[in-house]
Parts: sequence; structure tokens; C-alpha cells
Amino acid sequence: MRRIGFIVNPIAGMGGRVGLKGTDGVVDEALAAGAGPVAGPRAHAFAEAFLGAAKADDTLSVLWLTCDGSMGRDPLRAAGFPEEQIELVYASGPQTTADDTRKAVETIVHGGAELILFTGGDGTARDVAAAVENRVPILGIPAGVKMHSGVFAVSPPAAANLLVAFLRGDLRTGDAEILDLDEEAYRRGEWRIRLYVTAKSLVEPQLVQAGKLMVAEVSEEAVQKELAVHFSELFEAEPETLFLLGPGSTLHAIASRLGIEKTLLGIDAVAGGKVVGTDLNETGILSVLDRYPKAKLVVSPIGAQGFILGRGNLQVSPVVLRRIGTGNLIIVATPAKLEATPVLRVDTGDEKLDEELRRKEYMFVLIGYRTSKLHPIR
Repeated sequence: MRRIGFIVNPIAGMGGRVGLKGTDGVVDEALAAGAGPVAGPRAHAFAEAFLGAAKADDTLSVLWLTCDGSMGRDPLRAAGFPEEQIELVYASGPQTTADDTRKAVETIVHGGAELILFTGGDGTARDVAAAVENRVPILGIPAGVKMHSGVFAVSPPAAANLLVAFLRGDLRTGDAEILDLDEEAYRRGEWRIRLYVTAKSLVEPQLVQAGKLMVAEVSEEAVQKELAVHFSELFEAEPETLFLLGPGSTLHAIASRLGIEKTLLGIDAVAGGKVVGTDLNETGILSVLDRYPKAKLVVSPIGAQGFILGRGNLQVSPVVLRRIGTGNLIIVATPAKLEATPVLRVDTGDEKLDEELRRKEYMFVLIGYRTSKLHPIR
């Protein structure tokens, strides 16, 4: 049996739905705001997808080197893996910490793991990479609020496919960037991202996301001005429609040109050209939707990665998206940003909803005044 490490950060992603833009240091606040577990279900989705592939191929037999409870064993057992395929190498306390992650990784590496899969975000990636010290490759199952590093699969099922390809010897390893965002600055609306280290990971460009590309917008003022005029006319033509404006520099620049005070990294609501909700979490969005039956969601893809849903805007939960309707999604990008983004991606955590969007194959992206371009979605 092949020995594969498996670690889950149980608190990863909990701050997303409640608008905290991260979970580091604010777990109690997230719980008080009604946050639920994210990483466990994502880890379970990965395990279930891999188990389906393993049942059809005897060569994909794995011994999981993992941790007790929610740090690893629970999602594996829930997916259907038998106890004889699970080797517990680390026991954590009731509340796991970054130190637990690092110690568990160290034990797993010494246990002979060929690859370490971890469930979490950029903070977890930093902890795993620090403990691994490039001795074995690592691969992230995306579950955090911030996932800018190049070690994450684009979704839990994609991570299962990558593991299958790795076990069959079809993938090579290469260096990937571990990036992280300063969460305290992020909550203040400041963008401070830095490269911490490089780590060995699996190389497969369709299933492993690229590191976030920082696209300079200052040279595209004319495009931003065109887009601002477009939205000004849209707001005037549909005064009773609620427009939920997603995070990012593109939409922030458009709002600024319209005299709308918008948070850089939050979800803000506009109706009739006026702000009716600022930095909304999932509950806040649902509340404002109660007042505006007709609504549209405006998002901009993350440069290079292409995610329009599921990265940096977890407040737009599957429940929220179904209330709005996938047909009421407006995607906005400057031409330069779209040129650097090969495909659009979604990872809402709801596979049926993701598949509904992927089945479209192409989506219109607004790139100027009344000007759109068809772009592939995967």
C-alpha cells in the first residue's frame, strides 16, 4: 500500500460565510456569528471522490497517515475508508492549533509518506510547508478563506484526480509558491500579500491553481471609466434591482468613479445608485435580499486563477447564489486581466451548483461600455 499523509485544519474557512475574511485568531468570533464547519465537508468530498476511483482500480490502494478526530480520521471514515487503511500518527486536543499541524506533518513525514494532502487555506499551507521542508510534495484541498498559493487543487474532486494521477506515476513535481495575506490588514480593507516560501507540489495546470496574479489596473483608466458609465446607466435603468458588488480592485475602481463608497475586500449592496449595505456577510446578504426580490451579483475573476466564486467571496454561499439565480451573475474584467486569465472557475462547495455553471461552457464577461466577451468556464 502507498503511504499518503492526510491532514485537516478543522477551523479553516469558518470566517468566510460570516464576512471575517479569514479565521486566524477569530475562531470564537466566527462561531459567535454562526459560522459552521467548512474543512470537514471539503475533506469528506475529496475522500469520497478518491474512494470511488480506488474501488475501480486495485492499484490505488492507500494507507492514510493521519490524525485523530476532525484532523483526519473522521472525514476518511465518513467517506467509507476501513480502519485498516487508516494509521493514526498524531492525536490533537479538542481545539487544534497551527502547532498541531506542524507536529502532525513532521510525524507523517517520518512515517514515510510520499505525498501530504492538507485541507485548509494559505495559513495551513504555510504551516505544512514549514514542517515538510521540501522533503515530500504537498497538495492542498481548498477549504480556506484565502487561497492564493499555487499548491491548491481547484476543487476537492480535482484533488482526488490529482492523487490518482500521482499514484499512477503520471505527474511530475515542481516548485510552487506559498503566498499569504495579512488577515488583520485584510479586515481593514488593505491588501498585503507576500511570498513566504516555495514548496514541492504536483504539476498539472488544469487541476492545480496558479498563484494569484496581481494585475495592475492603473494603466487601464479608460476601461474603468467605460465600465463606470455602463454601470451608471444600468443602475438608472433598473432602480428597483439590488446589485451586490463583489470584492477586488476592479469593482472598487468602478464604484469609486461612480462616487460609491465601496469596501475593497467586501460584498456591498447598491440599489438606485446608493449603498444600502456594506461589507455584508452571508446573513446580511440574505437579509437585504428579503427587501429586494430582484437582484444581480457582480463579480470579477481572480487574476490568473480565474475563480469568480469560492475564493475571497465565500459570503456568497450556495443559498445566496440560488436566491439570486445563476442567470443574474455579471462578470467584469478589464481586457488585460481577462487576457491573463485562461478560464473562469467556480468552487462554491455545492457540486450541483458548480456543475450548473460549468455546463454553460462559456460566459459573457463585461470588458467595456456595453462590450462583452465570451470566456470559457471550467
